[in-house]
Amino acid sequence: MAHILLIEDDASVRDGMELVLRRHGYEVSAAATGEAALALLDSPEGRAVELAVLDLMLPGLDGFQVCRRVRERSATLPVIMLTARGDDSDIVRGLEAGADDYVVKPVTAPVLEARIRAALRRADPRPRGTAEQYAGLCVDRAALTVTKDGSPVALPPTELRLLLELSASPGQVFSREQLLRSVWDHGFLGDSRIVDAAVGRLRAKIETVAARPRYIQTVRGFGYRFGPL
Repeated sequence: MAHILLIEDDASVRDGMELVLRRHGYEVSAAATGEAALALLDSPEGRAVELAVLDLMLPGLDGFQVCRRVRERSATLPVIMLTARGDDSDIVRGLEAGADDYVVKPVTAPVLEARIRAALRRADPRPRGTAEQYAGLCVDRAALTVTKDGSPVALPPTELRLLLELSASPGQVFSREQLLRSVWDHGFLGDSRIVDAAVGRLRAKIETVAARPRYIQTVRGFGYRFGPL
C-alpha cells in the first residue's frame, strides 16, 4: 500500500486526514511544516514516501517553496497541493512549482482519495499494457483479458471493470460506494448490494474456492480489497 506524506499545519485537519487515509489502507507520515517535511524526506523514512499531499499556507516555507525543494530532491514523487486558495493565479503557480495536481478545499474524502489513486497510477513506472500476474491470475489491461492458471476467463464488462478497479491497487480497501461510483458510473445511485452480487459472480469465476477467496477479499464493515496474495 502506498506511503503518503501529509504536510498540513492545522493539527485537527491533519489528524482527520491521516485517519481517513489510514482507513483506506495507506501508510501515512505527517509533518506540520515544510521544513519538517523536507527533513523527513531526507531521512530513511522519507525514502518510502510515494506521494505527498501538500498544504499551501504553511508557517515558514510556504507550499510553493516546499514543492520546489521537493522537486530538487525528486522529479517523480507525485505532489498534490490541497489548499483553500482557489484563485487561477495560485493554481498556475502551484502547477509551475511542480505539483502534479491542485485540489481546492473543501474536498470530500472520496474525491481526495480518488485524486491520490489517479496520481499514483500516473506515477506507476510499470509499462501499460503489460499483463499483471497475481498468483496464477493474469490480468492484461491492454487486451482486457483475464486468464486463470493459463485458461481464459470470460468476464462480462461489469465484472471485468470490477476486477480491473480492485487489482489496480492491491491491498487497498474500497467501500461499496466507491466501487459503485468507479465501476458502474459516478452518478449511479443504486443499492450497494449490487456490488456484493457482482463480487460473488466474479469470485465464482476466478477463485479456486469461492467461499474462501484469495483474490477478492471482504473487509468486514468497510468493503473489498484485492489480496494480499
